[in-house]
Amino acid sequence: MNAIATLIHRHARLPLTGSARVAGRGGGRWDPWLLGSVAALLILGSIMVFSASVSISDRQSGSSLHYLIRHLASIGLGVIAMMIAMRTRVRMWEQLGPYLLLIGITLLVVVLLPGIGRHVNGSARWIPLGVVNLQPSELVKLFVIVYVAGYLVRKQEELRFFTQGILMVSIVVAVIGMLLLQEPDLGSVVVICLTVFGMLFLGGVRFWHFMAVVLAATGGMILLTLVSPYRMARITGFLDPWADPFNTGFQLTQALIAFGRGEWLGVGLGASIQKMFYLPAAHTDFLFAVLAEELGLLGVLTVMALIGVLVWRSFRIAAAAERNGQIYAARLAQGLGMLIGLQAMINMGVNMGALPTKGLTLPFLSYGGSSMIVCCIAAGLLLMIDREQRRQRVGEK
Repeated sequence: MNAIATLIHRHARLPLTGSARVAGRGGGRWDPWLLGSVAALLILGSIMVFSASVSISDRQSGSSLHYLIRHLASIGLGVIAMMIAMRTRVRMWEQLGPYLLLIGITLLVVVLLPGIGRHVNGSARWIPLGVVNLQPSELVKLFVIVYVAGYLVRKQEELRFFTQGILMVSIVVAVIGMLLLQEPDLGSVVVICLTVFGMLFLGGVRFWHFMAVVLAATGGMILLTLVSPYRMARITGFLDPWADPFNTGFQLTQALIAFGRGEWLGVGLGASIQKMFYLPAAHTDFLFAVLAEELGLLGVLTVMALIGVLVWRSFRIAAAAERNGQIYAARLAQGLGMLIGLQAMINMGVNMGALPTKGLTLPFLSYGGSSMIVCCIAAGLLLMIDREQRRQRVGEK
């Protein structure tokens, strides 16, 4: 912990001198597309969380504002964390990578300890911290990306070798995946695996090595599904939800009804029927279905466009960093963009019946404190990387 504190102190508030100060004046503007898309998603998410949670909030707490207040508090903490991340340095995160990974693995172990992890619907995913609950799996997603980005830079020459390159990262991901499956949290495992595999592919590992690990991971996922009645029921319910619409297919059928009612322009903000105790997790995992019902296809396309802009800017920032020779910054930006994009795509796919239920939130929109804070930190890191590239370009001039 002393090492982490030293690194943060060294890199977070370094004064700019000489050409760096001049570059800072020229590169002072934050990316308007990235910042605008994040702001729009946060505003839209707040509106939809309030709309989707009114009934359940009133029933559980006696106040229709209960979940909205907690959601806005999470956004407030997330924005503060984003502003702090925006003021840090890329080099600090590169050095912190291994420490953050160890912290993440430790938290995954702690949440499984009897008497510590909080159980909800049979899952132990939260650590109670007084008035808030910490979900380690959300932090681990970010920590793994920070670590893998650094690994791809440190092992650039060894990436062409299977054992020294892709295998070592795969072992780390496998350890994290086994801990997550004990909660259980298959959704986070899928997101982490897909993101890391994408980073490895873009990082330059050999194609056949990449395919071997992907096939092994796919086989492992299939095996885990076959030996688990719980996961098998989700798959069969996903393939034919109408076969058992009041049990295994209940969530999906209710979500599909919401999409069907929404049509082109929706039934109107606040007028959803499915959120009235028909659709479970309406303000968390299935917020997108409520949005589709109230705002229709127009609202669905708007959310997709905003997420698309965020991912597009992530890869543009990564490309600029790679041109400037900042390989770690490029890999980190790519990883963050894939993390947000893949989780959003999976959540939307689940809501629309294209994928089995995974229990993942919709980035920047769904209710969930840990997820919101991590998404805001990710946005802050992207803005920080873009800021450094702007400063470097002006400094070179």
